[in-house]
Amino acid sequence: MAKRTDVKKVLIIGSGPIVIGQAAEFDYAGTQACLALKEEGYEVILCNSNPATIMTDTSIADKVYMEPLTLEYIAKILRYERPDAIVPGIGGQTGLNLAMLLDRKGVLKECGVKLLGTPASSIERAEDRELFKEMCQSIGEPVIPSQITYNMDEARNAAKEIGYPVVLRPAFTLGGTGGGFANNEEELEDLGPNAFNLSPVSQVLIEKSVKGYKEIEFEVMRDSADHAITICGMENVDPVGVHTGDSIVVAPILSLRPDQVKMLNDSAIKIIRELKIEGGCNVQFALHPATDE
Repeated sequence: MAKRTDVKKVLIIGSGPIVIGQAAEFDYAGTQACLALKEEGYEVILCNSNPATIMTDTSIADKVYMEPLTLEYIAKILRYERPDAIVPGIGGQTGLNLAMLLDRKGVLKECGVKLLGTPASSIERAEDRELFKEMCQSIGEPVIPSQITYNMDEARNAAKEIGYPVVLRPAFTLGGTGGGFANNEEELEDLGPNAFNLSPVSQVLIEKSVKGYKEIEFEVMRDSADHAITICGMENVDPVGVHTGDSIVVAPILSLRPDQVKMLNDSAIKIIRELKIEGGCNVQFALHPATDE
């Protein structure tokens, strides 16, 4: 792709302090992004509150802000620095959430800042459980029976309708923080309040449990000209029910037939194209161990 000449100064949002139980690959991605952009001649402004990463070394970016990663502070930096563009996709969930907040509150429009890479509408569709479900259904991709809920009464009713066991998935939380499996109403009562508290939009998806299915992932990339490729397919040694972060993952996929791999690979490409992601994207699948469901 041709180099962007309409952009001179870029703000990169880091992922903040490393949290136990969550991977730190975004620090590595952010560091590489800073170096690559500087090499191309762009002025790089970095905001990351983590002094324990090489990313906040003064040689990595032209200017480093070690400020809290909140809407208030990022908005102040944008208004002061006036960058041409912002790169949200390499700051993990933190970067994505902040970019979405800046867009919703009109700060990006006010400061004339472009979102580089995936547009806000695509991030919204990928992150919002209901929008993602509707999109999958519109392109003929199967989804697990589920209902969006905004309080405990709705969650109880949804779980009864879907049938236990269910899984709780809070919207917009990193690595599914606050989610979990509920085999009965008692377990739902334990998990539910925390799930609603941790979701920044107080939205929890109640979904039919597919515990025990194989967990397969594809790392895919797409550019603005709609070229899409698969970087690699990966298989979690542990089944669905053991968090990806706690499971050993092997690449390439070892235990599926070639036709199963092709089915999932085609689906991942179809999804990234429909979402209009520009950059990298991880698509995770649950595959029944005895059937192709």
